[in-house]
Amino acid sequence: MSDTVTEVRNETVPYFPMDRDARCPFAPPDGTRVLRESNPVSRVEIWDGSRPWLVTGHAEQKALLGDPRISVDEKLPGFPHWNEGMAANVGMRPKSVFNSDGADHSHFRRMMTRAFTFKRVKELRPFIQETTDELIDTILAGPKPADLVATLALPLPSIVISQMLGVPYDSHAFFQENSVKSVDRYATPEENMQAFAAMFMFMLELVEKKMSEPADDVLSDFARHAKEGEIDAAEAAQMGLGMLIAGHETSANMIALGTLALLENPDQLSILRSGDDKVVGDAVEELMRYLGIIHNGQRRIALEDIEISGQHINAGDGVIIELSSSNWDPAAFPEPERLDLTRSARHHTGFGFGPHQCIGQQLARAELQIVYTSIFERIPDIRIAVPTEQIEFKSDRLAYGVYSLPITW
Repeated sequence: MSDTVTEVRNETVPYFPMDRDARCPFAPPDGTRVLRESNPVSRVEIWDGSRPWLVTGHAEQKALLGDPRISVDEKLPGFPHWNEGMAANVGMRPKSVFNSDGADHSHFRRMMTRAFTFKRVKELRPFIQETTDELIDTILAGPKPADLVATLALPLPSIVISQMLGVPYDSHAFFQENSVKSVDRYATPEENMQAFAAMFMFMLELVEKKMSEPADDVLSDFARHAKEGEIDAAEAAQMGLGMLIAGHETSANMIALGTLALLENPDQLSILRSGDDKVVGDAVEELMRYLGIIHNGQRRIALEDIEISGQHINAGDGVIIELSSSNWDPAAFPEPERLDLTRSARHHTGFGFGPHQCIGQQLARAELQIVYTSIFERIPDIRIAVPTEQIEFKSDRLAYGVYSLPITW
């Protein structure tokens, strides 16, 4: 647990986000366990001195994530923004599926869901497999050690989401650089604004082009909705930008961190290697639970008073749903500290829960199932090329992971 605490109204309130223990990098911060055991709905302090509620229990999170009295409207006073930059530039972000509720949210979500139907993702699997194989071919033909992050974990989901959206992949370095700035915990308002503006204007110009020159891609679908007046071009651009960032950032971290976790747990790796499609599918769900890469909370605000876990959340109070801690809640997952690929973990909250759960979760599952299988089949003697204590873990981003993962074989 972080040593930073604040005395407010004669209470000791822990600071959030909390640091993970480097000796157990896959576990959520121990401070979240302490709070969950004392009360899974507790006050914390965040960067601006406000004291939102931190929700760490699995049952409590599902109750609130499905409650219409909890809002994602980031423009409401009291919303617990991720950092100063996100708060300062909230007015720049158009309405989208990510910051709207009710009918507006359903309207946006219907447009986006069509991109991720089971049929469409199934049709995309051969492309994902082909891209994975090509990237692994390059790794095997290159020098040792290789950085799995740079050679596979980052490019694979970037190529796939770019293909789906119809965004030129040669723009990936531009988006990678600016998306990192936009989610950096320590980004200034100026850095956040410049990064967002650069990406948004790029996407807006692409939407406007596709309004007159459509192609067979998701961004053209959004452009068509804009042309028909269902949404405006800025909202279409914001949907595309949100998909692009979310579509590579989370999967990239899962690929690298999951590979590390499997190599650190050879008994579980042997289960994955000897398993059929169902075993691999279950393994992905357990890794989603175990790793908890969305480790700085889904941000919400209460629209009405809510009673939960003996606590009274007032209308206007900020609420942070800390997903990684709920996936280590022993009430939901016995022996949560143990990676167990035979566990039934499909009720995890790694993709969120309720109306705002991850739209692209079927695509993420397909990518992870393919890439984990392919890595260990194609590179059977893969191993980490440095001591684990030399691996640098991400604590300053919205998604947890590793900056690089040197591998050899």
